[in-house]
Amino acid sequence: MKLLYNANIHTLDSTHPSASAILIAGGRIIAVGDKDKLEGIAHGKVEKQDMQGRTILPGMTDAHIHLQYYSLGLEKVDCETKTKEECLRRVAERVKITKPGEWILGHGWNQNEWLPSPLGRGAGGEGNWPTASELDAIAPNNPVYLTAKSLHAAWANTSALNLAQITSDTPDPKNGTIQRDESGHTTGILLETAMGLIDNVIPEPSIDSIQRAIEKAQPIFWKMGLTGIHDFDRRDSFMALQQLHAQGGLKLRVNKNIPVDSVEHAFELGLRTGFGDEWLWIGSVKAFMDGALGPQTAAMFQPYNGGAENRGILNMDGEELFEHCRKAADVGLSMTVHAIGDRANHEVLNAYEQLRKYEKEKNLPHLRHRIEHVQVLHPDDVPRFAQLNVIASMQPIHAPSDMHAADRFWGDRSALAYAWRTQLDQGAHLAFGSDAPVESPNPFLGLHAAVTRRRADGSPSAEGWYPEQKLTLAEALSAYTVGAAYAANAEDRIGKLAENYLADLIVLEQDIFSVDPNDLLTMQASATMIGGDWVLQ
Repeated sequence: MKLLYNANIHTLDSTHPSASAILIAGGRIIAVGDKDKLEGIAHGKVEKQDMQGRTILPGMTDAHIHLQYYSLGLEKVDCETKTKEECLRRVAERVKITKPGEWILGHGWNQNEWLPSPLGRGAGGEGNWPTASELDAIAPNNPVYLTAKSLHAAWANTSALNLAQITSDTPDPKNGTIQRDESGHTTGILLETAMGLIDNVIPEPSIDSIQRAIEKAQPIFWKMGLTGIHDFDRRDSFMALQQLHAQGGLKLRVNKNIPVDSVEHAFELGLRTGFGDEWLWIGSVKAFMDGALGPQTAAMFQPYNGGAENRGILNMDGEELFEHCRKAADVGLSMTVHAIGDRANHEVLNAYEQLRKYEKEKNLPHLRHRIEHVQVLHPDDVPRFAQLNVIASMQPIHAPSDMHAADRFWGDRSALAYAWRTQLDQGAHLAFGSDAPVESPNPFLGLHAAVTRRRADGSPSAEGWYPEQKLTLAEALSAYTVGAAYAANAEDRIGKLAENYLADLIVLEQDIFSVDPNDLLTMQASATMIGGDWVLQ
């Protein structure tokens, strides 16, 4: 048994919100309360630990992360820079230590955020996409492939394009675009499914290498205060997680989502949401409805500002999505769908409305379906999340990151962009994450974004961007704990510190509810416990 006492414990359990001590045994919480009370029920050998007034919270969960991409990405070139020149400089440095012919991979560039070039070229924006020739100049003997921050665009050099046999005559794949210049020549920019043309020729990492990368990433998550994740990567990530778990090395709670193109296999196997154990279990079937804001591929009702008639890319309509939903529902699998634009969210909600009727007609379980991102809504769709009991799985860190692009491309429509307060007030369930590696998985950065609607530098103002959408810290923290647990069908075992819950907790040197919001930007866990064992101390 472990007895942690002299602590400032925020349990997030509404029936017992605060305590000064917590008793743990067998990986679970026996009781919370004060030291005297818990000593009275403790038995056997008790390891007592004076927490010296430090704050204890439930471990947080990132409700949307690409675990394989993030873990392997720790070895990629960091392309999240203020200028295109700095991005190119970093690639050039990697070229120096890379053998000719080997791939150079990077992630994080965003042309919408690049500052004006000191050489006099234009600022970032929709008209300032980078080009293959710029990479050719610094990496003539290596294929280079750099994914954008959104993961919905990529920048390749000529060597990479050649290996993928992409030429000016290559047709655009369905739901994708090979960007071309005015003469019809490829520029090196690939949007949406066109990225797969190069993804398919990059050597696949082995399951063992993915497992090692995940294992190395775990301590990073623990320091960030994360004890659980909802993973949205595919088969190889799942296999690596199973392998790590079998070897006793998995020290995160993982809700594993599966791709929609596997729904037939899942149907044949009879795989259900929730199958697994307390470390690794099946979540939902993941589908994509549209693209992203940055490359202007998110599906919109009205054209992007300044974008002629561009309304983004809608991968399918609500009727087609419903067919996937129906197959999943027949075997007890919930759905989760990527939707960013207002048109995409509308179509998903239409499909879910049909799905709710289907569940009722067929006497099927009322499953916990989700929409991932929910970045901008049409006003008519605002109340439908609560009405249909659809979870709004959102990433607060996107709001300050994307605010300038949202203002530029969506204009006044941004009043209902990243609208957490609106959804909470309507009665919808919120689950918060990061979409890492699109953003940092650090939930403290997400908490700062949720309560301030500002960037780290204080922009755009003291009040924040569309400040009416701000949350209280308690509301935001709940979305990273209780809300994320609910979305994973795990609210009976994680998300709060209560009797018989798993002993997953974090220790902070400061009381998170007493600090200035800007202090959240530098906050981290000083200790992390998962299943009653200290993994970080």
